[in-house]
Amino acid sequence: MASLYDRYVLPHVIACACGAGPIRHQRAKVVPRARGRVLELGIGGGLNLAFYDPVRVDSVTGVDPSEGLRRKAMKAPRADGLIVDVLEGEAEALPFEASSFDCVVCTFTLCSVNSPEVALAEARRVLRPDGQFLFSEHGLSPDPGVARWQRRIEPVWTPLAGGCHLTRPVSASIAAAGFDLTESACMYLPNTPRVLGWSEWGEARRG
Repeated sequence: MASLYDRYVLPHVIACACGAGPIRHQRAKVVPRARGRVLELGIGGGLNLAFYDPVRVDSVTGVDPSEGLRRKAMKAPRADGLIVDVLEGEAEALPFEASSFDCVVCTFTLCSVNSPEVALAEARRVLRPDGQFLFSEHGLSPDPGVARWQRRIEPVWTPLAGGCHLTRPVSASIAAAGFDLTESACMYLPNTPRVLGWSEWGEARRG
């Protein structure tokens, strides 16, 4: 059973942290490229909804296990005409048939799912053969000194931050799940501690 912190405090903490300027800038790099029928993994408070182009997108279906964040997502700003459906669900057990979506969007989600490997396998399953996987995530730094501090901090950080992990590789995990990375970039987010700020983003296709 979720604690009072998890139910009433954590959704607000996550919404504020994930809505920070540097993270919004990262979202804006990938979300407008979505097309067709879109599935968003871990829609959270709906912070991506403002970046979808309703001319390119037929509909957005978002899944998230948090009731508090789903409520925020339903009220989040979005372009006029954007069709949005927000469902209870986990990325590791998507309630959709295979090849159901043209695009899967995954932003700042892989850090907090129970199993990134299973979540990515599910994303690949529900994508159509020519579908696109758009991602923007934070994770394990390639710099040994930063990575050491990430490993030291993670045991304290994770329970306070809704299960967010600091030491999960991003692009390597996506490639290992059978995706073909067609575009990727990386950097430390500005005005963000390096242990929290290693970011990777781009696009992949179902391999």
